[in-house]
Amino acid sequence: MTLLSTAQHFARNTRKDPRGHLIPIMVACAVTASAIVLIGYLLWPTWEPEVSAGPARLPVSIGTTLFNVPTAAIRMKIQRHSGPQERIDLSFSFPSLEAPPEAPKRVSAGSVEEAGQPIDRIFLSISAHHDALAPDMRTRTIYPRYLEQTSTSGEDGLTIRAFRDGSPYGNEDLFSANTPDISARCTRDAATPGMCLSERRVDGADLTFRFPRSWLAQWRDVADAMDRLTQRLRGPKG
Repeated sequence: MTLLSTAQHFARNTRKDPRGHLIPIMVACAVTASAIVLIGYLLWPTWEPEVSAGPARLPVSIGTTLFNVPTAAIRMKIQRHSGPQERIDLSFSFPSLEAPPEAPKRVSAGSVEEAGQPIDRIFLSISAHHDALAPDMRTRTIYPRYLEQTSTSGEDGLTIRAFRDGSPYGNEDLFSANTPDISARCTRDAATPGMCLSERRVDGADLTFRFPRSWLAQWRDVADAMDRLTQRLRGPKG
């Protein structure tokens, strides 16, 4: 009887006001929407997926030689994986030798001269040498063919010999010292600051360091930095 009387009541009200039936429909919709929002809020997950920060160092084999490489120092994302690789490119802040907070944008070891801003990083490329001529042999047997006969003394016992113009190393100078040991081939300052290249061999891999020529004013610190990086990156011998 209650349902029938309620229906009759709505029917009378509808005849009096044709839009009267919309009110209960609107109220019902509002209540339903509020309930859906409340249920969704209560059921919405409050946890957030944990971001996996990957390993701080990666074991990388180059030329069958194992290196333990800081992940943050790797300059190319495609190289950020463990296992055998043909080459890997790194950069470290100088003089701290820590991995830089972020990889330098649009600057490479080969084009860093064009960046037009002070460089505070030492670049290092490690690549398999495949039995090519060792860097120290190149310094002793190849470079002397193209060097000027005279030499000059640089900062704190550093020796400087210029390469002859027209040679494969024209517009470059060779810096060397024995204590500590350092040998670096450097371009001369011109429109862009000169850059230096220093190489060494570790078993099956060659390490190529690149840094600004101006750093040779403190060449002992640079030589020490290269030695420490070599020791730090070298993995346990098998």
